[in-house]
Amino acid sequence: MPRFFKLPDLGEGVHEGEVIAVHVSVGQHVKEGDIILEVETDKAAVEIPSPFTGSVTEIQVQAGEIVKVGDIMIVFDDAESVQAAAPVQTGAPPLESPKSTSMTPVPASPATRRLARQLGVDLQQVTPTGHGGVVTADDVQAFAKKSGQTAAPPEAKPIPAESVPPAPPADEKAHPAEPAPSAPPPPRMPDFSSWGTVERIPMRSIRRATAKQMATAWAQIPHVNSQDTIDLTRLEEFRRNHRADIEAMGGRLTHTVFMIKAAAAALKAFPRFNASLDADAQEIIIKHYYHIGVAVNTVRGLVVPVIRDVDRKSIKELAVELHECVQRTRDRKISREELQGGTFTITNAGAMGGGFFTPIINYPQVAILGMGQGRMQPAVITERDGVHRVTPRLIMPVVLCIDHRVLDGADAIEFLRMLVATLQDPEELLMAMT
Repeated sequence: MPRFFKLPDLGEGVHEGEVIAVHVSVGQHVKEGDIILEVETDKAAVEIPSPFTGSVTEIQVQAGEIVKVGDIMIVFDDAESVQAAAPVQTGAPPLESPKSTSMTPVPASPATRRLARQLGVDLQQVTPTGHGGVVTADDVQAFAKKSGQTAAPPEAKPIPAESVPPAPPADEKAHPAEPAPSAPPPPRMPDFSSWGTVERIPMRSIRRATAKQMATAWAQIPHVNSQDTIDLTRLEEFRRNHRADIEAMGGRLTHTVFMIKAAAAALKAFPRFNASLDADAQEIIIKHYYHIGVAVNTVRGLVVPVIRDVDRKSIKELAVELHECVQRTRDRKISREELQGGTFTITNAGAMGGGFFTPIINYPQVAILGMGQGRMQPAVITERDGVHRVTPRLIMPVVLCIDHRVLDGADAIEFLRMLVATLQDPEELLMAMT
């Protein structure tokens, strides 16, 4: 009988994706684990392996098509299934065996799959620790280190506190939460073709995900913004003096790199900016890790990869990592894991010549920083003897948008003042790194 390959549950609440590429054709013989499809979900491309060994008899999807979890994508002949009968699942994972025993493709990013192939690791045998059962690169590396030892069930990874649903308040029954007001349905669209020629373009992939995320953020968060300017004259001189050394290491020393490092110091000083609001539990979740998302403009739209543990990395390390991350993002090689877990976001419109603007907070974060283009402008400088003079300086506009449920305008001003002081003085920036 035929075998039907359906879009598997890729975790993290992903219900659909766009088919980017179909790597097989009708009549082609494939083996278990061969990559047969590439699907893009929530801005990340995911390679999907075949759970069967057999020949392709029918392909029911094509590039550009939106598919939902459970949709039939490819039909195989009476293939040799990876598993004839699914084993009964118990509380502990099964012992490792030379043949994989799961009939469902393992959710993992292309980068993780490449690493597994390099290390000779069977992803079916790796216990996932990522959200939604996703196998991470750390899981593969840990498995490779233990592969020479007697297999034993790995210890369960502790669940982050912010992932555990909060206990309901003791007086919840006495004081039930008021229902959130629902937005009115949008008015019916007019027939634009009655006034001229129109073209309809489907919202797919990144634009579709961006629209959903921005609508959620705007509907949930009361936005307030605070603006300021930063004199980058001394920092620019410092950057020019060191950029060749960074380029020789494979990185780029940009203003964004300095901002990432300065933001980490400010987040430590003002921890409520590194938080999320659990409105149901009426709790503010403070995160004691500093993973900063950096908005990257691509031909497919805006993508926000996350640079992790920025407080522990040097300027040189960040310059190299950010440059490599931007390149992989634009080449569509960024993994889904690298788009998750951000605690604060930086977006730089200055690279395209933009000035002041007000970005939308990346929900469920509570703040976002927008950078404009640094431009030479006349500025009043006060000398040590008290004399004022006008001189050209490199001035960059910045905008900090906050969630007014968690933060106030005074908080935003203090946060920006620290950023300004840190970036206007390279010595202060170096001190913030220690």
